[in-house]
Amino acid sequence: MIARTVLDLSIYLVTDSALCGERGVVPVVAEAVAGGVRVVQVRDKGAEASALLAQLEALAEVIDGRAALLVNDRLDVALAARASGIAVDGVHLGQGDAAVVVARDRLGPDAVVGLTANTAAHLEAVRRMPRGTVDYLGVGVIRPTTTKPDHPPALGIDGFGRFAAESELPCVAIGGIALADVAPLREAGAAGVALVSAICAADDPRAVSRDLANRWEAAR
Repeated sequence: MIARTVLDLSIYLVTDSALCGERGVVPVVAEAVAGGVRVVQVRDKGAEASALLAQLEALAEVIDGRAALLVNDRLDVALAARASGIAVDGVHLGQGDAAVVVARDRLGPDAVVGLTANTAAHLEAVRRMPRGTVDYLGVGVIRPTTTKPDHPPALGIDGFGRFAAESELPCVAIGGIALADVAPLREAGAAGVALVSAICAADDPRAVSRDLANRWEAAR
C-alpha cells in the first residue's frame, strides 16, 4: 500500500468501465500506471460488491504498489477488500457518500481518504473536521464533462485556483481536463489532475499517461 506521507496525486485516473470498452478496466489501468498514473480511483456505481472486490484484487496485482488504489464511494467494499488482504489504500467520497469521519474511523489513520469539494461551504465543513480526517480534495468540474452529467457549474482554471488558494488540503482538479490544461492547473495550485475519458478511451493509455506525466513535470 501507498503510505499517506508519500502519496503522489499528480496524475490521477478515475476508471470508467464503459469507456474502457472491450479491453476492460484492468488492462487499461495496467498501461496507464506503466505510463505514469500515480492514483487509480475505481468508480463503478452500478457494480455489485462481489464484482468490485474481484476487480480490486486484479487491479492491486497489476498496480503492484506503483500507484495508490482507491475505491469511489463504497466504503463497505474498501473495508472488505482490506480485510481480505487486497492492497486497497482507501476511498474517495462525494458529498452524498458515507461520512468521511466514519470512513477515517473505520479505515484507520494510515488509509487515504479523499473528498469531493467545490464550494466555500464544503471548505468550511472540512475545517471543522478533526485534523487528519481528509487527505486531499477532488475539486471540479473544471469544464463541463459528459462523464458526470450531474456535475456542478464549471469552475474553470481561474476558479479552481481561487478555491485551491483557500484550501488547507491538497486539491486535485477534475472534470473536462485536456492535455493542454495540465501546466496551467499546476501553476494554479493543483496537487494533481484527475482524468477519466482522456485515459480510459485512449487508443494508447500508456502513451497518454506518459504525456500527462511529462507535462506535469515540465510545469514544475
